[in-house]
Amino acid sequence: MDKTVIKNILSDIDPGLLMFLPILDDFHQGVIISDKEGRLVYFNKIQAQIDDLDLATVHGKPVTTIYRVDEGVSPTMQCIKTGKSIKNDACFYRTHLGKLVNSVHNVFPIHSNGKLTGTISFIWEYNALKQNDKKAFRIGKQKNLNPMGPHDHQRTQEIKGNGTRFCFDNIIGSDPEFLKSVQSARMASESPSPIMLCGETGCGKELFAQSIHNNSKRRFNRYLAINCAAIPENLLEGILFGTAKGSFTGALDKAGLFENANGGTLLLDEINSMPMGLQAKLLRVLQEKKVRRVGALNEIDIDLKIISTTNENPETVCMEGRMRRDLLYRLGVVFIRIPPLRDRKNDFENLICHFLEKHNRALNKKINSISSEVMNLFTTYHWPGNVRELEHVIESSMNMIGKKDTISMEHLSAHIGTIPIAIPPQHRPAMTNPQAPAAGRINFVFPRKHKNEDTRPKKTLAEIQNQNESETIQLALRASQGNVAKAARDLGTSPQLLHHKIKKHKIDSAAFKI
Repeated sequence: MDKTVIKNILSDIDPGLLMFLPILDDFHQGVIISDKEGRLVYFNKIQAQIDDLDLATVHGKPVTTIYRVDEGVSPTMQCIKTGKSIKNDACFYRTHLGKLVNSVHNVFPIHSNGKLTGTISFIWEYNALKQNDKKAFRIGKQKNLNPMGPHDHQRTQEIKGNGTRFCFDNIIGSDPEFLKSVQSARMASESPSPIMLCGETGCGKELFAQSIHNNSKRRFNRYLAINCAAIPENLLEGILFGTAKGSFTGALDKAGLFENANGGTLLLDEINSMPMGLQAKLLRVLQEKKVRRVGALNEIDIDLKIISTTNENPETVCMEGRMRRDLLYRLGVVFIRIPPLRDRKNDFENLICHFLEKHNRALNKKINSISSEVMNLFTTYHWPGNVRELEHVIESSMNMIGKKDTISMEHLSAHIGTIPIAIPPQHRPAMTNPQAPAAGRINFVFPRKHKNEDTRPKKTLAEIQNQNESETIQLALRASQGNVAKAARDLGTSPQLLHHKIKKHKIDSAAFKI
């Protein structure tokens, strides 16, 4: 807190009262003080947490720069311009790290000798506000403090154009152990050190990896991923390290993933399945930060973030001789364990609500509840496929529900209804919805959309089916290395029909040949 500046702003206040300013640090709501030009001179601990800011780095900067807003929509600048208080102003904006903040602002002008000398703002973040009595507030229509402008457009484009779809805002969960994993991932995102994500299949390791990339300074560069278990060893080496012309019959000068991801992030998925021969070469790349193409003599400098994942306990893998222990130490400089769904006792309802809303849009349905019998099964089932399996079961049920609005036992996939309960009662997640026992079903209230937000599906069902078909064909071509006949066999269709669909979707099968 810059006491000298604040004393100048509050010059007509009894100096003895300034001793109470430190109390603002312990307020349960955010507090911001600006001078008459709108430059930030103070914010308290709560506001620092909300905005991920350090006063030392932003002191004296205009609030319009810090929050990337225009003067016309900034409550602080409105107060300075009009000299009048701004009360119960509902807003939403993104911090400099991209986190979305929903808040209610109360801004008051500060006068000295009849002249405006600054403002003081009291800010409720919505997550804190909703725990209080909402009746005490009469909140008007919520407005966007930083509507889609150059910054937001740039951020949207960077996420779409860098090879990713997810960021930390997409991660859903409130379980304490899960939140520790999320916080560890956030902290490690700014570090160049390698990160190893450990968790069962379907628990969200790819979601974490993409979020780490998009929360780092490398987010403007490419994010590439490869599944080390899906590609034979003789092909995996060339894909990772690249090839030099003449190194073997038909070899061309071709950059590998290490070169293509230079400056960005490379995800090595299921690193525990990488052949031992390649592990030694990978260890050298990590140590020297140089890569040599297969058959080449010269080395190429690289600078990239390595994220690896394993769906097994790495200690067990090392003891069984399937992973070099020195590679484990090098890749696991930051080691993050992601808990399985069955251990996230408080997250079922939020995840179910999210998937219902997501697939309601995609399938053009209005399903907003599940029966209490289904919820009981969900919370006692052992979920070997974790969150991915939960989404699959919900999507499958929504396709079987017809015109009903409640998912019942009859709509569930056959496999989940026949597997016996595997979790003892004392370890089952607690039911947090008080309406469930009486109503016989769990109702979900989806987040309210802003009036100006288009709630219609972004794509028609036909467009979604075409997109899924195109992606499936490309995956088959990648697995068959561009061999259309083999891809057709894998897909259970004829080569003629597959050629027709490749032409229909304008897919270049030659691009998948190695």
